[in-house]
Parts: sequence; structure tokens; C-alpha cells
Amino acid sequence: MFKGLFGKKEKNNKLYAPLKGEAVLLENIEDPMFAQKILGDGIAIEPSEGKVYSPADGTVSMIADTKHAIGINTQDGLELLIHIGMDTVALKGEGYTPKVEAGASVKKGDLLMEFDMDFIKEKGYSCVTPMIVTNMDDIKGVTPHAGAAVPGETVVVEYEK
Repeated sequence: MFKGLFGKKEKNNKLYAPLKGEAVLLENIEDPMFAQKILGDGIAIEPSEGKVYSPADGTVSMIADTKHAIGINTQDGLELLIHIGMDTVALKGEGYTPKVEAGASVKKGDLLMEFDMDFIKEKGYSCVTPMIVTNMDDIKGVTPHAGAAVPGETVVVEYEK
């Protein structure tokens, strides 16, 4: 009832890097849907390996039929979308190997998906992978952190509920 009444700020919550690589701000990527934050706010990773890990404890809410996107609902109610590559829906699932199923409980750092970076690039697509919060109305704000990203270790997004 009196939470925050005496200047106590609610602790920032953290999302960890879902891929190894370089975290870049969404506004610096080429896809306008993500760069303009139409679907939500977050961060993007320029991956250095083809593995996606859970950025937080939660439940896998969906894996796209085309395997290029994973949804996660965190334990504290965040809805995340990890979109592996740009325009990769056109690959129709080729090059992607899910390691979990929808409905699975996951912990921060659990392997969710493997993808063939060379195959994706050979087909002419970027491997840049946005991770966005899709239920922005349920939180106060997002603070992304660019730089080197290590799954399960590097905080790439802080958010306030």
C-alpha cells in the first residue's frame, strides 16, 4: 500500500543477453518495425554464434511455425519476443532447431534454439536478433544496454514495473 511513498524506488528488473555477440540499440538496426519500436521496446543482438538462450526465468509462450521467433512470459509478467534474424520468416523454418517446446518452463540461460548463421546469411538475411517487451503498457519503462553480450551473464535490458 505504501510502496514508493518515502522515496523508495522499486528495484529495477533485469533481462540477460539471449545470444552471445554485440548488443545494439533498436533504433540502430535496419528493420523499421523494430527500429521504430512499433511492437515494443528492448534491444537487438548481432550474434557471434547461432544459439538463443532464455533471458529470464519464465515459460515459453510460443515458437513460431517458421521457428524464427520465440515468445517468453517471464515470472513477473513480462511478455518477450525474440525474433531471430531480419525477414527470416521467409526461410519457413529452414536453418532453425528448437530445443524447447511451447509451454516449457525455462530458467535464465537455458538453451532455447539453435540456428545456422551461415545458412541464413547465404540466403541473404541478417542474423540481427531483436528481443522486445511486447506488453509495454504493463511496465513503466525499459533501459537497454549496448555492448558485448554474454548469455546468462550480461544484463542487456533493465525495466521498471
